[in-house]
Amino acid sequence: MNFFRQISQKPWLPVEEGLAGFDDYHTSTPPARVALKMFLIVVSILFFLLTIAYVGRMAFVELRPVPQPWLMWQNTFMLVLASVALQWAKTSARRDQWSNAQTALLAAGALTIAFLVGQLLSWQQLVDMGYFKITNPAIGLFILITGMHGLHMLGGLIAWGRTTDKVWRRDELKLTKVKQSIDNCTLYWHVLLVVWLVMFGLLFSGNNTLDILLVLCGIK
Repeated sequence: MNFFRQISQKPWLPVEEGLAGFDDYHTSTPPARVALKMFLIVVSILFFLLTIAYVGRMAFVELRPVPQPWLMWQNTFMLVLASVALQWAKTSARRDQWSNAQTALLAAGALTIAFLVGQLLSWQQLVDMGYFKITNPAIGLFILITGMHGLHMLGGLIAWGRTTDKVWRRDELKLTKVKQSIDNCTLYWHVLLVVWLVMFGLLFSGNNTLDILLVLCGIK
């Protein structure tokens, strides 16, 4: 009966007459969540293409791997902790433990800023080692990959700031909206963490990158 009632409706009539059953069509996924997922798909494809470019260039002898600054390991650990902190904020918000959510959000922001500062310092390490003066395509790819990832994390901090503001003003807002904002930030950080872990492994796997990927894919 619901099916026949829906197809018999007249969408060209005013809302009160023709769209009485509009609620039956609404999606449970907020538009912001859908937009974020679409954006993350585009970002993932972008970094996938960078991966393909890097793997292709590693087949050439002149592409010497970039040395591994010790700060990169520390930076990776910071980003992992930031992602964990946001997961803590998400869980706390769902349980209405807002004090914990505030603490977790502040920790996530501080750790992300520490990650970005660490990335800049790792660039400085390579400058001090003289690698930016060497003609090596790997240096250019290193700057491109880490720079683009850093810009995406910087953009994430803008969303983080807005989310943190919503948590502090939650009494003036719908809690559902606040929780959705935290969920979106958490998803964003998790995806960019996975992207970074993949790119981090590729950047420092040396000229065996292609062989490693073939082994992981079960081709070799």
